[in-house]
Amino acid sequence: MIAKLKGIIDTIGEDWCIIDVNGVGYLVSASSKTLGKLVRGGTASLLIETVVREDSISLFGFFDAWEKEWFNTLTKVQGVGNKVCLSILSVLSPAQLSQAVSAQDKNSFTRASGVGPKLAARIVTELKDKIVTVPITEFSKEIEMNPTEETASYEDSVAIMNAAENPDTMEDAISALVNLGYQRLEAYKAVNKAAKNKPDAGVSDLIKLALREFAQKD
Repeated sequence: MIAKLKGIIDTIGEDWCIIDVNGVGYLVSASSKTLGKLVRGGTASLLIETVVREDSISLFGFFDAWEKEWFNTLTKVQGVGNKVCLSILSVLSPAQLSQAVSAQDKNSFTRASGVGPKLAARIVTELKDKIVTVPITEFSKEIEMNPTEETASYEDSVAIMNAAENPDTMEDAISALVNLGYQRLEAYKAVNKAAKNKPDAGVSDLIKLALREFAQKD
């Protein structure tokens, strides 16, 4: 099984690339986010998920381990095939996926081609108790090699997961903000930030802190 490929990027297509490894060209399917980080003629290293079927062997490439973990997690949901999964990964980064699932935000998933309201609902429902992370040692290597906003988002997401002492209190605060007209994902982010700063806050305090966060952005 192929787990990693390092070579020269020969060709970049709409949802695939060819990576030349010592004269052998491997066809690798990938999300637009991964493809966007590749340069034709440049050297790249991709993590690979090898999918073996009766009539084919397919390679799926990922720029980082977190994206690869999400691929494996999403494809376990009924109705999410490999192509649909890449479509989701093309519009939502791993950090955004974590936030969307935690916030039960179906609308974020419907932005992906091939994902309708029913499938989006199934995804957030089946994954609501799922935390997708990568080994900290593996991610530390990526931080050193690729210090990006995605790295910061990963760290923020891990901190958020550990911030709340009472998920029910947070959900009540999020629901209240949604009733006030805020988007669920926006409300989720603001409440989680408030909970991170003040873990013992009650519903009313979380709402006030979240509204203060919205006011600062405006």
